[in-house]
Amino acid sequence: MAKHLQDNLLRWDLSPADIKSKVEDLIKSSKKVYDAVGSLKDDELTYDKTLQALAENDRNYSVHRNMLDFPQHVSPSKEARDASTEADKKLSDFDVEMSMRQDIFDNLVSFEKKTDTSKLSPEAKRYLEKLIKYGKRNGLHLPKNVQDEIKALKKRASDIAIDYNKNVNDENTILEFTKEELVGLPEDFISRLEKTADGKCKVSLKYPDYFPVMKKARIPETRRRMEFAFHSRCKDENTKILEELVEIRHKLSQLLGYKDHAAYILEMRMAKTPETVKGFLSDLVGKLRILQQGELVSFLKYKKEECQEYGLEFDNKINLWDMRYYMNMAEEKEYSIDHNILKEYFPLEVVTKGLLEIYQELLGLKFEEIPKAAVWNDDVQMYSVVDRDTGKFMGFFYLDLFPREGKFSHAACFGLQPGCLRGDGSRQPSVAAMVANFTKPTKDSPSLLMHDEVETFFHEFGHVMHQLCSKADFPMFSGTRVERDFVEAPSQMLENWCWQSESLSRMSGHYKDGSQIPDEMVQKLVKAKNANAGVFNLRQILLGTFDQVIHTSEKADTYSIYRKLSDEILGIPATEGTNMCATFAHLADGYDAQYYGYLWSEVYSCDMFHSRFKKEGIMSSDVGRDYRKFILEPGGSMDAMDMLKNFLGRDPTQEAFLISKGLKL
Repeated sequence: MAKHLQDNLLRWDLSPADIKSKVEDLIKSSKKVYDAVGSLKDDELTYDKTLQALAENDRNYSVHRNMLDFPQHVSPSKEARDASTEADKKLSDFDVEMSMRQDIFDNLVSFEKKTDTSKLSPEAKRYLEKLIKYGKRNGLHLPKNVQDEIKALKKRASDIAIDYNKNVNDENTILEFTKEELVGLPEDFISRLEKTADGKCKVSLKYPDYFPVMKKARIPETRRRMEFAFHSRCKDENTKILEELVEIRHKLSQLLGYKDHAAYILEMRMAKTPETVKGFLSDLVGKLRILQQGELVSFLKYKKEECQEYGLEFDNKINLWDMRYYMNMAEEKEYSIDHNILKEYFPLEVVTKGLLEIYQELLGLKFEEIPKAAVWNDDVQMYSVVDRDTGKFMGFFYLDLFPREGKFSHAACFGLQPGCLRGDGSRQPSVAAMVANFTKPTKDSPSLLMHDEVETFFHEFGHVMHQLCSKADFPMFSGTRVERDFVEAPSQMLENWCWQSESLSRMSGHYKDGSQIPDEMVQKLVKAKNANAGVFNLRQILLGTFDQVIHTSEKADTYSIYRKLSDEILGIPATEGTNMCATFAHLADGYDAQYYGYLWSEVYSCDMFHSRFKKEGIMSSDVGRDYRKFILEPGGSMDAMDMLKNFLGRDPTQEAFLISKGLKL
């Protein structure tokens, strides 16, 4: 595999000074290409000098840009993270500048007019059409003074969105609790927490601390303090940023001739219009309401019983700090699932081994870990990927699975090097990284995953496979660069393997003796899949609706809007004095007006799983290869709806999705 390491153009030993100088070099070299394409005379407009030159620049620029702006999310060095954040700002400003190149736009329009586009490959034709469309969406058909205003607004939006995410990543609040205040939490959780001089437990707001406390801490005041702190993160600075982003986005959409930001964004998505999204979400609210009402009645009953048992005050309502606790209790009581016992069967090493084996078998791939790989942190593992049948090399992926100070605080896949054709016609292999925050093992205790973390692992690794299996020619269409409201569907489809006994048995084994999860426990887990489906999905709809409301508005008081919608949709009020929206990173990170896409794409993910894998075998390599061929390989080189029809053999439907939520048709 050593001979292919040179195909990985990324390196992770850059100092802050290196990052700074390489930004200037990258801007200079990329601008040189744009200048050359922009200065072409009408009779010089050939495929090689226009589309080919721009695609080759995109390929080179993408890799080097990712190498410079990825460290802000993962580098152990604060200085490197800060330098990377600054690099991201500079490069984002440069991106805005280049997206506004009138000379390039005019030459592409002229090239399209003088060229018989039917002689171009379908993907090259799509590339040309997209470049011209994006030019118009950047206002390049508008007067110069309007373009200047658009450019200034886009730069401001880009800068403050980066600040928003940096604030979230840098947030490091620690709360202190006595052991008595953490009653209900398992001993292994409490023992791994750092302690103060007087023996109190230090609890962070990172996921491996926050979710266990919210699900298991019996003392309501402990949960209230955690929830209040969690939803107060970055409240002052990021609320202002988000509300300024809403105003900037609205102004931009109006300048470009759109009614509002949602209309502007959705034009390029599967949904097409805000009205379609609004109808989709409100229709689901109506269908899920009956489930949610029954769940809230159960939660209140459990709360009353518990208050009586432990002599706690009963306030006759479900507060936000109660929600996850009683969701967890409902699962345990109604399905007899104790997630703390269940996680003993999911040591991270066993899950990782089983997950990688399942993906290899399903998609016809072979992974090999690279010993002593050059990585950004000692915890990170690197693997090569080849096609199992042909032995053809496809690329590399990294796994960075544990929390660190200053590290990206969620779970995500980062495409680092697009798989696409080089200028000489050879293929550049893809490189991707999965970043997560699972509990780190210690010498005394292994890393044990909650079932929902296993699901997160499966989901994010699905994105990694989308990146690695893509066979697009152009970097613009590589990997997950599909319509944003389809991008989650391939990964959501693969989450289903976390609910099937056949696949669960392959990625589990008790951390003490390696024994399999008892069949009875698996059956209960599968039955529990729809536990709390009403509340859980209405929370997703709440977030999607909030996103649509603020992005169909000129201005937004985010706290008031969120509070009102939380009451109306979720039926649980937002906690006074908090603002969850200050850490709703999706809205500053490319999901603006598109958060509905998680549920939207789940419709298609359910259809794909139930229509093919469930019917023909969840480990069927034939269906897996079809999936790879029709869904993963095209990347964004064709419309998502066409990919779905090719895989399903028909138009997609909502039926499997509604059944999966426990709704009767």
